[in-house]
Amino acid sequence: MKRILVCTDGSIFSQSSYHYAAWLAPQLDASIDVLYVTDVRSQKVASTGNLSGSIGIDADRELLKKLVDLEHEKVKLNHQRAKLLIEEAKQFFIAKGIQNVNFIHETGFLVDIFHEFEATVDIIVLGKRGEAAEFASGHLGANLERIVRASHKPCLVTSRHFKPIERLLLAYDGSPSGEKMLRFLTESPVFKGLELYIVTVTKNVEDQTAIARIEDARHQAQTAGFEPVCCLIEGNPETAIAEYAEENNISLLLMGAYGHSRIRHLVIGSTTAQLLRSSPVPVLLFR
Repeated sequence: MKRILVCTDGSIFSQSSYHYAAWLAPQLDASIDVLYVTDVRSQKVASTGNLSGSIGIDADRELLKKLVDLEHEKVKLNHQRAKLLIEEAKQFFIAKGIQNVNFIHETGFLVDIFHEFEATVDIIVLGKRGEAAEFASGHLGANLERIVRASHKPCLVTSRHFKPIERLLLAYDGSPSGEKMLRFLTESPVFKGLELYIVTVTKNVEDQTAIARIEDARHQAQTAGFEPVCCLIEGNPETAIAEYAEENNISLLLMGAYGHSRIRHLVIGSTTAQLLRSSPVPVLLFR
């Protein structure tokens, strides 16, 4: 049986992630691991330094005791919050009829801990923004880029609201990560029977390399049983792909995390990052 790892922080984007994981699980015949990580920085006990010279020894001790008590209370509250979030996720999956779900609570840093689970899962699901979504709507979540950069598994980056997946758009550029995404698309049972669109963005629609590239993608998709709608588009990839997706009512965008010229071990591609920020639909990435 396959496994899906859902990274949650209880934000509105996490709620959307639950919906997409519940959609994926029966398609893949997969179990689900829901991972919540309490940030270790919220567990650290504060230090006053040495203030005895300015406020007196007794006052310094009293202040330190109050700070330690406050930090202990924060630990309790964080633990209670974790229990509530896990219970909320549990009730969601029960309501969806998803039985094979494992709930995990860890303390530490998500970007470090997720490696412990990545090796045994087939796909990672996470929201593109986290707890600060309402205050940083133009930005990606703090952990997202680091997880996408580090993961060797497909990452489904979910949008704010769930939308049933009916039409797929593969943004194909012939890069190694794009080739992996194409193979995953054609080999996975998840996408069988769905409408497939394939687009390649080029500076010139008569460019023979671009034509050969999209024809190769068409052939692979047809061999897998799809009847893809293929299109060469001139323009800037960030805007051209987004506009095409909106015009064709796309419900899932698939693409490699890097193009040909990206600094692959440092950052995700600029086209990828821009589309993640602006896309109203989930994006499935393959590194």
